[in-house]
Amino acid sequence: MLDQRDAEFMRRAVELARRGLGRTSPNPPVGALVVKNGRPIAEGWHRRAGGPHAEVVALDRAGGRARGATLYVTLEPCAHFGRTPPCVAAIRAAGIARVVVGIGDPNPLVRGRGLRTLRRAGVEVTSGVLRHEAGAVSAWFRHAVVAHRPYVVLKLAASLDGRIATASGESRWVSGPAARRFVHDLRDRVDAVMVGAGTVLADDPELTCRRAGGRDPLRVIVDGRLRISPRARVLRQRSEAPTLVVTTTAVPRARRAAIERTGSEVLALPGRRGRFALTRLFEALWERGVVSVLVEGGADLAAAALREEVVDRFALILAPKLIGGDGKALLGSLGLRELAKAPEFAGDHLVRLGPDLLWEGAVQYRR
Repeated sequence: MLDQRDAEFMRRAVELARRGLGRTSPNPPVGALVVKNGRPIAEGWHRRAGGPHAEVVALDRAGGRARGATLYVTLEPCAHFGRTPPCVAAIRAAGIARVVVGIGDPNPLVRGRGLRTLRRAGVEVTSGVLRHEAGAVSAWFRHAVVAHRPYVVLKLAASLDGRIATASGESRWVSGPAARRFVHDLRDRVDAVMVGAGTVLADDPELTCRRAGGRDPLRVIVDGRLRISPRARVLRQRSEAPTLVVTTTAVPRARRAAIERTGSEVLALPGRRGRFALTRLFEALWERGVVSVLVEGGADLAAAALREEVVDRFALILAPKLIGGDGKALLGSLGLRELAKAPEFAGDHLVRLGPDLLWEGAVQYRR
């Protein structure tokens, strides 16, 4: 039976972990809370990659008071040397008597070692407390470390009849202000935001996070034929986050150099006819420490990501508008010949964003 006090303290640790979303990659966001005699005495969260882990921050703040206390942590403590020493060593040195863990870490360097090490040292360990909530905050990391590619969220905004633009190409704005704020909140949390060349040519977006206190993600432009202009706004942002333009090796070196002169990076992947495998791109992003990607469109990029089965979750915003059959469709071709093989959305979250509806859920593929 779940101990309600354990649940209460773990819930606070989850709240702390959320503060690190989008700021810790390739490490996971983690929250920790030190409790003694039924009262919290210190807390911490992982703020950035290379910085002290949540457990160490909380233990440092607790100081000598940590001896005999209970440590609540959302993810299994690490037992290996990385950029920082192992957290289990800090836990033992602090004299913690009990550790309560939300969910295990699937990283092969950890994966049960942290819990086993603590138990062998005589520390009482309870795991699986608020597993769902603790797992949700580190879900992107846990997926990426197992799949060796980033967790991919596909965001689409369309009219009720599935159109993202009028026949003339006008698309600002299909959705309303509340929906746009939701998108900027997403940009604040993900490591990278990705669009296709068509979106850059049609809308000339900045792809920054316009949220108070937010941070810009890496901007990734998929442009197999390198059609975008060096004067595009996405290439000329004053931002700490870089822009990466991904094209094929078939594009002439001089055209790539024109983009590079803007200060943006160009990644050329093997491909033909202006196309390359998105799986190769996502593998390359994972190698760079990118744990999560928000794909914002357009229709062809969204369809390609679904065809290659790299989309893990969708966020579909439906606006109360009707554009008609001559408008731009929500998706490009999926090449489906059998309805039974169509990807399905297991929507588990439906909310109002002003006049619009947001439907979120996992993507299920019919192999």
